[in-house]
Amino acid sequence: RVQLVETGGGSVQAGGSLKLSCAASGYTVSNHYMGWFRQAPGKEREGVAGIDPHDSTKYADAVKGRFTISRDNAENMLHLQMNSLKPEDTAMYYCAAREHSGWLLAFQMLFSSAYDHWGQGTRVTVSS
Repeated sequence: RVQLVETGGGSVQAGGSLKLSCAASGYTVSNHYMGWFRQAPGKEREGVAGIDPHDSTKYADAVKGRFTISRDNAENMLHLQMNSLKPEDTAMYYCAAREHSGWLLAFQMLFSSAYDHWGQGTRVTVSS
């Protein structure tokens, strides 16, 4: 069965950086759509970044220019490099993987409904 395990969360001051990783088992990260989502307390889950089978990426406006999604096919992992962190980036961050075939439009990569498998999340706290 598919398992996604996120690591790399933690507490950091505003302006700092963190790198989140998502280790996949029972699933090959290459050739699939994958994404990062976050959910802040009292808010709905939102798409942060997505990557398509050809490594094209899509970012939420709130993180564009600060976050970078990438994957390591050899290690079968997905990453999210987060720079210039802000207090509003505080949230639980989730890795997501799509199983279904069929192409997505770029903006659809930020829709949670596009994904079939989810990790348990890793917490990011940014203090001012």
